[in-house]
Amino acid sequence: MMIDNNTHTELERSLQDIDWAALRRAEYTASPAAWEDQVLYFLMLDRYSDGRERGYLGNDGNPVATGETPPFRFSEDAYQADQATWADAGDEWLGGTLKGLESKIGYLKRLGVSALWVSPVFKQVAADAHSYHGYGIQNFLDVDPHFGSRQDLIDLVNTAHANGIRVILDIILNHAGDVFGYRYNPERYPDKDEQGDACMDPRWDGEAYPVSGWHNAFGEANIPFGRVDPASHPHAWPDDAVWPAEMQAAENFTAKGRIVSWDYDPEFYEGDFVTLKDLHHGHHDYVGKARIVDAFHPSQALMALCDLYKFWIALADVDGFRIDTVKHMEPGATRYFASVVKEFAQSLGKENFFLVGEITGGREHAWKMLELTGLDAALGIDDIPDKLDYLAKGWREPADYFGLFRNSALERKASHVWFGRHVVTLFDDHDQVRKGNNKARFCGDKANDGYRHLKAVLGLNLTSMGIPCLYYGSEQAFDGAGDNDRYLRECMFGGRFGSLKSTDRHFFEEDHEIYRFIAEVTTLRNKHLALRRGRQYLREISDTGAAGTFGLPRMIGGEIRSLVPWSRLFADAEILLAINTDADKARAAWVTIDAGLHANTVALTCLYSSDPAQIGAGTPIESRNGRAVRISVPAGGFVVYG
Repeated sequence: MMIDNNTHTELERSLQDIDWAALRRAEYTASPAAWEDQVLYFLMLDRYSDGRERGYLGNDGNPVATGETPPFRFSEDAYQADQATWADAGDEWLGGTLKGLESKIGYLKRLGVSALWVSPVFKQVAADAHSYHGYGIQNFLDVDPHFGSRQDLIDLVNTAHANGIRVILDIILNHAGDVFGYRYNPERYPDKDEQGDACMDPRWDGEAYPVSGWHNAFGEANIPFGRVDPASHPHAWPDDAVWPAEMQAAENFTAKGRIVSWDYDPEFYEGDFVTLKDLHHGHHDYVGKARIVDAFHPSQALMALCDLYKFWIALADVDGFRIDTVKHMEPGATRYFASVVKEFAQSLGKENFFLVGEITGGREHAWKMLELTGLDAALGIDDIPDKLDYLAKGWREPADYFGLFRNSALERKASHVWFGRHVVTLFDDHDQVRKGNNKARFCGDKANDGYRHLKAVLGLNLTSMGIPCLYYGSEQAFDGAGDNDRYLRECMFGGRFGSLKSTDRHFFEEDHEIYRFIAEVTTLRNKHLALRRGRQYLREISDTGAAGTFGLPRMIGGEIRSLVPWSRLFADAEILLAINTDADKARAAWVTIDAGLHANTVALTCLYSSDPAQIGAGTPIESRNGRAVRISVPAGGFVVYG
């Protein structure tokens, strides 16, 4: 059923209203053979495109002359906005739509993107003026009208598939939006609101709070908590309470107040995510204090959530889910959801439907959760972004980054190092939890001159082990920085909150130096299987090539200004890659390669360099430290030899 969600006349109000037979397509898009072959691109829908740009290349590659917003020009447009007005705008809905995103599929295809990770599209709480991010759901069966309609989502996925791009939806299982209010109790955590009136701060202490009622569209808690009676409250649809009706049972919510201690068990399982209301997923059996993950009893809420997200697979033919806040869900609940959804996807011919979890709490916890729950991959949001970011800038040990990965599915299992296809690697994202209140995109790090190291970090991310993910705007060198998430979420389409403190100028510039660099590297990555699936080895270097002088690149005096080389090996192929952490001058060194594979090889050829003059040049293989070649890497640059 393809209904414009602005009418709300025929949308399902209950799971029982879904006509599954009519919903199901005759054929669905098959999953990719291997997700490590893909290049992901994460975007925040509200900040991406409003479809009103002009002077960019359309999906067919031809210039688009219509539209209102001209392209950004650095010398004319950068840093022109009033700082306070510009910053305030970044906390509001700004106008990105599904149709706007659909119009930029060609831009993404030519960049080399093969899988889109789209921020949540679901209908948000109407009273929340700041839920542009999509994580405060009020109706799990509808698209938010700010973004468009269900049909717009279907059209987006169809256009992406026609261009060889998969679509991963960001989904939320842990919580709903701020859909109800707690009853005021002056004796329990009294506080004052912004107007100075008495209120309550509902903090988790292990005890449930009485609920005053569902919020209406204006944020007033005046509808009885529980299944909404349409006779008594005929106007509750579509903007009041929570929908569909199965989500309205009072027992669906833990109602224990907000999390204060984010690492205390069971608080981080039971508490609200700030104002977003925690959902009750079921319970585990215990042996002593230990949860038995295999003995989990799902709640009606969890079973409803499974059906809700099955609906979106069937409706829109999406290829995967990124699951928000997995740390805050019981392991058994995540495992139950993963099993149900994968079985459903397989019934549609999606044999490798992708489930990637946002699992905070450190790498050891993330790895354990991955093995317990059956998710395909975890976001590398802990030490991976830190080491990617600062290794490229010369402030981390190379061995510490490359040591995060292992070359065998069985090797060093107890050490919680990542097997490449089970981790999504990225250096920028939308909230940067790791940086606390000092947030900055890679290029926003002015102290380390991020822009001059950008090619190095992109080369490292795109061609080292893991499933690489680009954060939107990196290809245009966005430089947001500040004490709030908003500064990481600039608008690609400009509007009131464009990057580089600009307004009303768009950033879909395919001649940008960094866009072209990414497109060239992703083309090379697609050509060589070793760059996608190969084993990985940090290589020893030497300035002179003399016996006894080789060693792994390392920090000296708290920094490293050197080339950092590594190899990707697959079958009988070796690709040698290197970045230069010195942005001031080129660096050269002898680099060890695999002696067995190159026993009879005379030379390696430069397949790619950030200095085009190097491409195609050969470098002789000599008998040094086994077998080695001498290579040079441009300042802050990246090279590939094979």
